[in-house]
Amino acid sequence: MIQRPRSPSAFQEARRKSFYDGQSAVLDWDELEILGPNITDKYTLSQLARMSGNAYALPEQSNWWDIDEKWNRSSPVGWEDPDMNGFRGHVFATPDNSTIVLSIKGTTTYGGTAKQDKLNDNLLFSCCCSRSPWIFGTVCDCYSGKSRCDNTCLHEALMDDNLFYSIGLNLYNNLTQIYPESNIWLIGHSLGGAVASLLSATFGSPSVAFESPGEALAAKRLYLPPPPSGEVHPGIIHVYHTADPIPQGACTGPFSWCIQAGYALETQCHLGKSIVYDTVTELKWRVELRRHTIKTVIEEVIEREWDVPEATPEEECIDCFKWEFGEYKNETISA
Repeated sequence: MIQRPRSPSAFQEARRKSFYDGQSAVLDWDELEILGPNITDKYTLSQLARMSGNAYALPEQSNWWDIDEKWNRSSPVGWEDPDMNGFRGHVFATPDNSTIVLSIKGTTTYGGTAKQDKLNDNLLFSCCCSRSPWIFGTVCDCYSGKSRCDNTCLHEALMDDNLFYSIGLNLYNNLTQIYPESNIWLIGHSLGGAVASLLSATFGSPSVAFESPGEALAAKRLYLPPPPSGEVHPGIIHVYHTADPIPQGACTGPFSWCIQAGYALETQCHLGKSIVYDTVTELKWRVELRRHTIKTVIEEVIEREWDVPEATPEEECIDCFKWEFGEYKNETISA
């Protein structure tokens, strides 16, 4: 069962009214029974994780993951120019086109997309434009002094047409034009999974995100109206393990790799429900960034001989509690 806004145009108008007019529009939502991924099944999660991993590659490359033959028909997105700086992934389809899976690439620290990946990371998952005493420079000018950050400025920064959420909106609309009768699933790893989740919150399609930073704060800053069930979007699933610091907002501090590389990945709260593998307790793993890779997730977590944990909502989760957010840009800034 998913909840989907009855009118995509009304959904976007509700966002506009909320941002510009401070009004909460009443939206009509439909509860729909559609074919979604069986998240209790290890093989299904493995296939989705492998497709998420394939967003980082082309079929002829060595890091392309083998997947079930029913998904072997795929089309690249954004791979036309290997040096192109932007959104990448693949569209997978069943032989009868009944199910279409959009797999969105996550962050890479090198190559043509690295700069844009980093910009999206710091806009979506930092408390205030990646402002930190340990990071040189910010990605937007929303800091308003004394641990305050301007909400309007943050929203406008996230609405740039060149950012991955906006690109994803257009891509999803194109897919619905090409496959009007198909079920569309959204998946991805890390940044790609968070973008998939935000698109799921927009269109009401099922999504599965692997090892993604918390995107709930970004959803608020994008003024995405929540469904009748509140912030627990029925169709959004996160999968991560406890030895990965990124989905837990723990890759912070002056000595963390994230900060040293200029990434402020500070959020930990996720939309929907989360499947959390306790690799720290069960496998005695240390929390370290090398556990974040999709290869680790596939081979050492999901495909390990153990049961899939139950998906549960993250309750009483708070992001950026040390910050104050409001309308400050017209006030005198004292840095």
